[in-house]
Amino acid sequence: MNAFKYKVTIKNGKLDLPTLDLPEGTIVEAILLVNEQPQKEVEETEYLLSTEANRHNLMEALEELKQPQNYIYVDPAKL
Repeated sequence: MNAFKYKVTIKNGKLDLPTLDLPEGTIVEAILLVNEQPQKEVEETEYLLSTEANRHNLMEALEELKQPQNYIYVDPAKL
């Protein structure tokens, strides 16, 4: 058995997968895993990625997270 994994978005009620190079008549079993992400989170993500400036700032922030010297350590006991 082979497995293929694709992450797609439903558009107009349809699931659009890339063309698979499988012989005609191949039986395929599909299991759909639906992301239960709340709509508000989706809207926030779309907003954050809506402009080039926002995308740039987010990517820059992600790169900074890869550098531990940028971390600010806090001792909860001292708060």
